[in-house]
Amino acid sequence: MSTPKIAIIISSTRDARFGEKPARYLLEAAQKRSDVSFEIVDLRDFSLPFFNEVASNLWAPTQDPAGQKWQRKIAEFDGFVFVVAEYNHSLTAAMKNAMDFAYPEWNKKAAAFFGYGSVGGARAVEHLRMICVEVQLHPTRNAVHIGGSDFFGVWQQGKAIEDIPNLSNSVTQMLDELVWWTSALKEARTK
Repeated sequence: MSTPKIAIIISSTRDARFGEKPARYLLEAAQKRSDVSFEIVDLRDFSLPFFNEVASNLWAPTQDPAGQKWQRKIAEFDGFVFVVAEYNHSLTAAMKNAMDFAYPEWNKKAAAFFGYGSVGGARAVEHLRMICVEVQLHPTRNAVHIGGSDFFGVWQQGKAIEDIPNLSNSVTQMLDELVWWTSALKEARTK
C-alpha cells in the first residue's frame, strides 16, 4: 500500500487572512513524520465560482472547469486537515462552497481540524464536522484551536505561533489520530 497523502486545506481566501500561519506551522510539524505525506492546498488557487451545477457530482458530472480541477485535487488525498477560520460563528463561505463542489472525492476518508479565532474557531469546526459527516468524511475527535489572547497575540501583536503553550502537544495528538484513521480508511477503501 502506498504512503497515505494528507491535504492541509487553508479555508480562508481573504487578503488579510491568518490561515497561512497555522497551515505552515502544521506542515512543518507534520513533515517530521515518515508514515504519511502532507501538502498545503490553498483555496485561493482554485477560483471556484459559487456552486451552480445541476446536482452534486455524486449524481451528475460537474460542468465547471474550476470545479473539475478542485475535484481532481481532492481525489489525490487520503485525509485532510482543515485550517478553519471562524466567520460569524461558522466556517467561511469559500470553504462551504468548496465542500459542495465535491462528493465522491471526500468519501470514506479522514478529516481533522485546526481552528482559529476568538474562541479558537470552535463553532466553525463544529459546523464543518457536520458537513464532513454528510459527505462521508470521518471527523476525528481531537482538533487544534488557537483562540483568545493566543490568537490575537500572533495575529496582531507580533508573537510567534511556536510560542503558544501546549500547541505542539495538541498538534501531535491531532496528527496521531488523523494518521491512524487515514491509514485504516485507506486500507479499507483498497479492499
